[in-house]
Amino acid sequence: MEALQPHIQLGKNLHIPYAILPGDPARVDRIAMHLDNVQPLAYNREYKSICGTYQGVPILAISTGIGGTSAGIAIEELAQIGVKAMIRIGSCGSLQPKVKVGDIIIVNGAVRDDGASKTYIDAAFPAVPDPFLMMACAEVAKEQHFSHHIGIARSHDSFYTEREIELNAYWEKQGVLGCDMETAALFTIGALRGIQTASILNNVVAYAEDTSDSIASYVDGESLSAQGEKHEIITALEVFVKLSKQAE
Repeated sequence: MEALQPHIQLGKNLHIPYAILPGDPARVDRIAMHLDNVQPLAYNREYKSICGTYQGVPILAISTGIGGTSAGIAIEELAQIGVKAMIRIGSCGSLQPKVKVGDIIIVNGAVRDDGASKTYIDAAFPAVPDPFLMMACAEVAKEQHFSHHIGIARSHDSFYTEREIELNAYWEKQGVLGCDMETAALFTIGALRGIQTASILNNVVAYAEDTSDSIASYVDGESLSAQGEKHEIITALEVFVKLSKQAE
């Protein structure tokens, strides 16, 4: 009997090297709309998974939940079943006025302001994507004429500390484009485990607006945020097609 990973409940029999990682389980259903031959796989805790094909390329989509700790478990277990390349498609809040709602950010480095990545290795270790995967994301976004930015994101562990305004102002001055909660863990664990990783973030919080209010609007399906989500999904899927062709 095929041994399943304890949290994601998937086994090595999938033989799918490419995984797209949203945080929200509901986003898995929206990824499914872009795939052919969709099959539900598992839904345990925050980890909802499906598989399908995109332009003939096998794709695994699995939600990772909120935060680096939850995402880290998924990354580790996906690596155990043979996934070689992972692209996060997440949401973020803008720290720069040029990053509008619905724009996507292709992350070229993450501030490790989280706890999960620091559990693995000293904070001096950089959180950076696989350069070839990141550049492929940028190429696709340009080819598709998606409004996008390339730059640094800050990964953190809470929206509700007493210092949120102060922290955002500090990192804004350092040129950081936006904030999420998972990218630093993805990049760090990916580097340590020999996995190709990239992160594409859909900005759902307008510059200088309150995160909790904007996230609520996002859940209700605001049109610009929905467009950004579609753009990040398509970007990730097209990158996997490029990767598959290179592997032939």
